[in-house]
Amino acid sequence: MSTRPPASTLNGLYAITDSRLLPDDRRLLVACESALEAGIALLQYRDKSADEDRRWRQSDALAALCERHAVPLIVNDDLELALRLQQRWGEVVGLHVGQEDVSLSTARRRLGDRAIIGATCHDSPILARQAAEAGASYLAFGRFFASRTKPEAAPASLSILEEVAHLGLPRVAIGGIDARTAIEARRAGAEMLAVVHAIFGMPDVARAMRELNAGLTGTSSTESDIDRCQ
Repeated sequence: MSTRPPASTLNGLYAITDSRLLPDDRRLLVACESALEAGIALLQYRDKSADEDRRWRQSDALAALCERHAVPLIVNDDLELALRLQQRWGEVVGLHVGQEDVSLSTARRRLGDRAIIGATCHDSPILARQAAEAGASYLAFGRFFASRTKPEAAPASLSILEEVAHLGLPRVAIGGIDARTAIEARRAGAEMLAVVHAIFGMPDVARAMRELNAGLTGTSSTESDIDRCQ
């Protein structure tokens, strides 16, 4: 019987780091702690550099923060790093895989049933079904809006979120998510909202988080700092 985390726990903001926005250890850890304190569902460590020492040092420190706040740390596209972290920190560590990365079935077999493993599905119900069958914990779709992280990514329609609802897995909206577009993606069915620039590209991460969370709960009545910076 599967012992994967219940889908109900994967709901809310999904903060994703960017080494270009957070180029050193101090800025990374301070920003991520602010996001964790404000309330996120998941934190993803994303660093595409070849600096293995830095990747280990930073991800290990983030795992400690995530354990303290009881928020899973998701490693982007590095199964070996996720495995190394899992040996040290246990079930707080998960993995996100893209279509060109290690297969999801391999990741599931090596990380175990309890690990959170997400899959990029772009705008494809076929990829979503395949990921679900291979053991995905959540399905990520997008980009839905103009993205500064991946401006070259192919656009996706929000209708895909309803189209894959029958799979019964949490759906993540990614690409251009900010305080304004988050509401639109949420209404279209996204359980989680993946955010990069609207959190870590802001001068005050704590305030950015408050704006995003207020928008999701419908309590924000004024124009946000995030919207003014678009």
